Amino acid sequence: MSDSSAGAAGDVVAAAAAATAGGWRRAGFAGAAIGVLAAGAAAGVAVERLTVGRGMRKKARLALDASGPYGALRGTPGQAVADDGTALYYEIDEAEPAAAGNGGSTGPRKRRLFGRKSPGPVTVVFSHGYCLAQDSWHFQRAALRGLVRTVHWDQRSHGRSARGRAQADGVPVTIDQLGRDLKAVIDAAAPEGRLVLVGHSMGGMTMMALADQYPELVRDRVAAAAFVGTSSGRLGEVSFGLPVAGVNAVRRVLPGVLKALGTQTELVERGRRATADLFASLIKRYSFGSRDVDPAVARFAERLIEATPIDVVAEFYPAFTEHDKSAALPVFRDMPVLILAGDKDLVTPSSHSEAIADVLPDAELVIVPDAGHLVMLEHPETVTDRLADLLVRIGAVPAPTNVG
Repeated sequence: MSDSSAGAAGDVVAAAAAATAGGWRRAGFAGAAIGVLAAGAAAGVAVERLTVGRGMRKKARLALDASGPYGALRGTPGQAVADDGTALYYEIDEAEPAAAGNGGSTGPRKRRLFGRKSPGPVTVVFSHGYCLAQDSWHFQRAALRGLVRTVHWDQRSHGRSARGRAQADGVPVTIDQLGRDLKAVIDAAAPEGRLVLVGHSMGGMTMMALADQYPELVRDRVAAAAFVGTSSGRLGEVSFGLPVAGVNAVRRVLPGVLKALGTQTELVERGRRATADLFASLIKRYSFGSRDVDPAVARFAERLIEATPIDVVAEFYPAFTEHDKSAALPVFRDMPVLILAGDKDLVTPSSHSEAIADVLPDAELVIVPDAGHLVMLEHPETVTDRLADLLVRIGAVPAPTNVG
């Protein structure tokens, strides 16, 4: 690894820390700690720089942006209002009449199996993860379009939703707040009928927070749930694939570093652009588990993540170390549940999905080989197949339906 590549990860951190702390004594240590995180990615960038010019790489990114329709699906827009006044953006894809007959059910006998949850149509509500947006469900949305009613929403301060009003007043983000946000979206976009909740990473935690605060809503209306690459707690123990010394160093300084960076948004965003190759390699390492990810999909993931401002990254990060919703999981026991994770997920390791399955022993647990954190983009067929099976099991779509 060349000196210039090895130092790339620390440049933005060091510059921001120096600018915000007036000689902040831990700036050098912070840069070194995050440098550990970036070392593996930087090695790949160093090799790339020997063979591909910067201008060529920029042209390649632009070509990849134009090569696929990823993130281009749009539905009927709507807006929910959170309890602190934050505007939450959502879109609805309606089921076509032929597919939506009898609420998407295969017949009245099938529907009677679900008691109080049987009347009315089914709405599948997709909740996305940290630093992503509703478009991260692109493949699943495309496959289910017209077959079942779906709601895709952007979490506060992400995507097209407004910045959190409470956070503007200095109130920290909590997973409980995200659960209340989901309740507001359900009230606005799906006030009646059966629900299927699907959440990735932070989105799965949001579902747990909903169950924790509104257990009767879940028991009465939620017919099935899917937890994708998520965790019910103990995220402070995740190593991110680093040696123990490295991860401990990162964990000690990262909240302070992110807070400092969040006060210098313009400086950091310029740094992101200047180190685009390193940033892309970091995203690939922590998003995917296989070597042969479609470059257009990898670039799509990069665009989703880089669209999240650094101050939003800083706002949300502390909420994860405090997250613990294991006690809410039993609310999901009396329904079909899918728990799915990538076996190479470095962000919410598959062991966290196994821990959820221990509390929900009747759930279907799927560990996808050669898959990372963004498993729904990396192996979309597998995720879509298991979601479709879940929907068939509750009668939301007929068994012979070709989902794809």
